Amino acid sequence: MAVIPYKVYVVVDREFGEKLADLEQGMPVWIVDTPANKTVVQRLWIERPQKGHLTGITIFDDLKSLSPEDILLEELDTIDLHHGPDSADPPYSVIEVFGTPLTTRVKKELSAYGFNEFHAKLAGFTASRPESLD
Repeated sequence: MAVIPYKVYVVVDREFGEKLADLEQGMPVWIVDTPANKTVVQRLWIERPQKGHLTGITIFDDLKSLSPEDILLEELDTIDLHHGPDSADPPYSVIEVFGTPLTTRVKKELSAYGFNEFHAKLAGFTASRPESLD
């Protein structure tokens, strides 16, 4: 039986909106707080109640002076704190990002968290790391 990796979605696309409803349910989502996104988030909070502290949709501040890439990098510590080895067993091993491309800077920052496999996509990228063997 194949084990489904623990994935976290991160959305830094300020106009993601209704696409949020298409993401896989049961996986945590971190999304930038904008009018286009917040309307959908509030609706989904009602339609899809959170089943546990490691699932559901979390919104984070839109720092308008920052690029989507910078917003992602600003949130990595917080995301890792909530879904990494200090809070989850097993910790997340996949992060799927929407709204910023895979850059050398992003790869370097994610590598510090153990991510070592990267796949660029049209609207973002996916990064993965080995699952804990402990």
